[in-house]
Amino acid sequence: MVYTITVHMRAKDSPQCIQKLKNKLIKASQVYSKDQETISWYVMQSVHDERDFTIVERYEKESSQKYHLDNPYWKTFDPYVKPLLEGEMDLRRFEELDTSQEVKVE
Repeated sequence: MVYTITVHMRAKDSPQCIQKLKNKLIKASQVYSKDQETISWYVMQSVHDERDFTIVERYEKESSQKYHLDNPYWKTFDPYVKPLLEGEMDLRRFEELDTSQEVKVE
């Protein structure tokens, strides 16, 4: 099954912080999407509050994160992003459900 990580973050209330975070997330997606065993690495910005962002990382399996964490770009991510944030990143880990089989809903 696909291993998925979601990360929610909120930029500080500054147009410069919002734009810097947005640019860094776009660049990170372009870099990380090429990592081995990465299915997708999406970045999103809220339509209701431009300060709210979400990353959805999808990997073939949990151990696939190794390639992501070994990517040299990873070392630049937190030091650049954390000062732009209001609060901490909210990181959650999931196993995607198998939806290929019919199920009975009672």
